[in-house]
Amino acid sequence: MNPSTMRPFPISVIAMGPDSQGDDAPEYMAMPRMETFSAPRLPDDAVPENIEAAVALLHKFLTEAEAAGFATVSQFDLINIFPAVREVINQSMGFGEVSAFTTAPEHWRVQESSFAGLWRVLEVADDGHIVVDRLETGAIPMVLTDAARRTSGRELAAPSYPEGCMNAQALVEEIRLQAAAWQPGDAAHVINLTLLPVSDADLDTLYGWLGHREVSILSRGYGNCRITSTRLQNVWWVQYFNSMDTLILNSIEVVGMPEVALAADEDFADSVERLREYLDMMAEPV
Repeated sequence: MNPSTMRPFPISVIAMGPDSQGDDAPEYMAMPRMETFSAPRLPDDAVPENIEAAVALLHKFLTEAEAAGFATVSQFDLINIFPAVREVINQSMGFGEVSAFTTAPEHWRVQESSFAGLWRVLEVADDGHIVVDRLETGAIPMVLTDAARRTSGRELAAPSYPEGCMNAQALVEEIRLQAAAWQPGDAAHVINLTLLPVSDADLDTLYGWLGHREVSILSRGYGNCRITSTRLQNVWWVQYFNSMDTLILNSIEVVGMPEVALAADEDFADSVERLREYLDMMAEPV
């Protein structure tokens, strides 16, 4: 199959930044807009032999993934599958609560399926061609944490502190200390800026110092939560917005990946059961 014939991955981008939220609003990186939750469904024109082929492939992948266990990443390459069969798989997996993209070092597009712990992962070349297309199991695809690590530093010099700063210096030192000390397996260190006495100068200083970097994640499992990597390794912006796209909770998390973006072992176990039931339904004669 020619990868250039594949349709774009269904994550669009919403504008956020200057003039999008008022003159005094801080600037945020453009984030992926999540598709409305989509339950699995078959294409209306799917023929029985393509459905049968898709069911067989998904059963095989699911059996291998279940045997490997949730802690072991299982992958199923879709790039060379017959397009009509791939379309059945596309529709069968649906869209879940988490989507993401990276802007460097590579352009990855990630979409959780409607079965938690099962992800669609694509890499898009600079010319727009899809060069990687696969299903993957796990808490979250490693391409996201890898991109965050490769586009951030282990150390970040302290910024200057303009007039009007109240607590920026203390917050910067806390973030630097926690980032340097954090190890895989440690609990997240969360700084809830919404509950702290911070001035506009404090926030401007933190935004300018940490920046919004190359990994952007949207999770709707706990409201509309936008997560972006920063210039400092293992430090993330985690920001919650209401239905009017107004920031209602602004926090910094020191962790490998914020928990709000992760699928859990029990989610995956439930997904395996639900997907098997769905595949059995797909295999039933019409």
